[in-house]
Amino acid sequence: MMIGGIDPALLISALMVASVPILLAAIGELVVERAGVLNLGVEGMMIMGAVCGFIMAVQTGSALLGFVGGALGGAALSLIFALLTQVLLANQVASGLALTLFGLGLSSLIGQSFVGIRPPSTGTVPFGPLADIPFLGRVLFRHDWVVYASVALVAATWWMLKATRMGLILRAVGESHDAAHALGYKVRKIRVLAILFGGAMAGLGGAYVSLVRVPQWTDGITAGAGWIALAIVVFASWRPWRALVGAYLFGGITVLQLNLQAAGARIPVEYLSMSPYLITIIVLVIMSSGRGKASLNAPASLGKNFHASR
Repeated sequence: MMIGGIDPALLISALMVASVPILLAAIGELVVERAGVLNLGVEGMMIMGAVCGFIMAVQTGSALLGFVGGALGGAALSLIFALLTQVLLANQVASGLALTLFGLGLSSLIGQSFVGIRPPSTGTVPFGPLADIPFLGRVLFRHDWVVYASVALVAATWWMLKATRMGLILRAVGESHDAAHALGYKVRKIRVLAILFGGAMAGLGGAYVSLVRVPQWTDGITAGAGWIALAIVVFASWRPWRALVGAYLFGGITVLQLNLQAAGARIPVEYLSMSPYLITIIVLVIMSSGRGKASLNAPASLGKNFHASR
């Protein structure tokens, strides 16, 4: 069934794929910010994950190892941020911006010799007869394993934050690091681990871009996805399931504008291309205004450095 020249099943299926990199990065950043750390280097970690994952997959011939390499690449870059902000107590905003610039430049340098190479295929999960179900089979049962893993990670993050002692401690550090320190928790260690997790998730999202979403390497391949992930964390009020909705919303807008272009819509292509980012800005403005409640749910210690001697 076609609606206005657009296949709804194909649209929803493509939406789920397009949202994966943003969702992974957003979930990682959500955990980092719940720990009270503001890392604006998501874009840099994503593109480092993209190039490291691509190189690992090409060199080993294994897409799975490529995703591992992407996660390690993002985590390695996040370790620099952790050193600057948690050990040297540098400004978190400035350090995050510097991390993005560094990641963009370094990825361009090490990826020069891999332009034009195709990575190994990831492949879809074999669901057998389920994939042949009309509409639902095409929408739900013809994806690669990362699509399903991303939803599972959202559920696991929600459960960890809401129902485990580890999640309670993490949220306590984000709300009042001084009180958490007074109770005997190692604030710096908890924040470093959260930063590493966020870096690994961003790197995994970047690897998905270069191995599945756009299976090749080019400079700037993440195209601002890291900044969108940061916006989605605010849009979601630091809640995992809302982050899933936000990622699917942005993914849907991105895919819809591509389908409208293919269907010959009379809207200028420049307007369609900028629509996902415009919608994101509008959402952030609404959520940051007096009418929005997102600002009331932000962790109280977000962006504040911790020093045990204070």
